[in-house]
Amino acid sequence: MSSLSSRHLLGLQGVPKDDIVRILDTAESFREVLDRPIKKLPTLRGITVLNLFYEPSTRTRISFELAQKRLSADTVNFTPSTSSVKKGESLRDTVQNIEAMKIDMVVVRHQSSGVPYYLTTCLDANIVNAGDGMHEHPTQGLLDMFTIRHRYGKLNGLRVVLVGDVKHSRVVRSNIWGLKTMGASVALCGPQTLLPSEVERFGCDVYTDIDTALEGADVVNIMRIQLERQQAGLFPSSREYTNLFGITKERLKRLNRNYTIMHPGPMNRGEEISSEVADGDHSVILDQVTNGQAVRMAVLYLLSGRKEEGEE
Repeated sequence: MSSLSSRHLLGLQGVPKDDIVRILDTAESFREVLDRPIKKLPTLRGITVLNLFYEPSTRTRISFELAQKRLSADTVNFTPSTSSVKKGESLRDTVQNIEAMKIDMVVVRHQSSGVPYYLTTCLDANIVNAGDGMHEHPTQGLLDMFTIRHRYGKLNGLRVVLVGDVKHSRVVRSNIWGLKTMGASVALCGPQTLLPSEVERFGCDVYTDIDTALEGADVVNIMRIQLERQQAGLFPSSREYTNLFGITKERLKRLNRNYTIMHPGPMNRGEEISSEVADGDHSVILDQVTNGQAVRMAVLYLLSGRKEEGEE
C-alpha cells in the first residue's frame, strides 16, 4: 500500500482502497487469534519495536504493546519524563541513539504534527504514526473502519456522522480519508468554533445542527472535546455543549434503525455522550478497543514484510 509499501504508516490520506482492504482483511485473521485460549503467534519473533510516546495515552499505548507481544516482538517503551529529553536532548539525537541499539520499528505519538514523517528522514526503522498533533491517527481510523465493516459487512454506502471537536481531532481526519476512500458518506457536525476554517476542503457534508446531521445516519462516531488543545474557550459551557450537541437517548430516534454508536475514547460521560447511550445495546465502544489490537497486529505484520506460515 502506498504508506506500507514505503515501509511506514504515517496517515490514511492518499492510501488506496485496495491497501485499506488488505489491512482490514489481515486484521480479520488476527481478530480470531484474540479469541483463542493462547493469544500468541511467533510472527514477529526477533523484531524489536520501540514505543515512543511523547503524549499521555492509555488505549493506544497498551493496544500497541499488546499487539507487539501477541506477535512475539521485543518491546521497548520510552517515556520522555524519565529520559535525557529532560536534559535538553533533541528528538533527532534521542531516536538515533535508540536506533543504534538495533531497533527495527518505531511507534510514535507526539504533540507536534509531522513528527512521524520527520523520523522517516533520520531513521532506517519502520515508522508507525500513533497520533501526531492535529494531523492524523491512522490506526484509530483503521480500527473504526474495521469495527463498522465487522458490524455491517461493508463500508460502501453507509452514512457516518463524526460529531464534536472536528477542529482539533486527528481521529476525525483519519476517519474522513479512510471512510471516503471506502465509499462511505461522511458528515461532520459540531459548533462553528470547533470546525476548521476551511472545513469544506474535506469534501464532507457539514452541519452545526446535531438533529439535522443525525437524520438517516447509520453510524455516529463521537469525538471528545479536547480542552488540552484549545487555546481559549470555544463554547460557553459544558452544559450548553451537552444541550446542543450531546448524544442522548432522545436524539437516537433520528438514526436509522440498525444504528451504531462509537467513541475513540477517552469519554467525557454526561458531556458529549450520555451513559445511557455509551452503555446501550447499539454501542460498540469496547469492541473498538478489542479490534484495535487486531488492526495494530495487522499493521505491524504488514510493515515487517514477514510471511505467515503457509504463505508463499
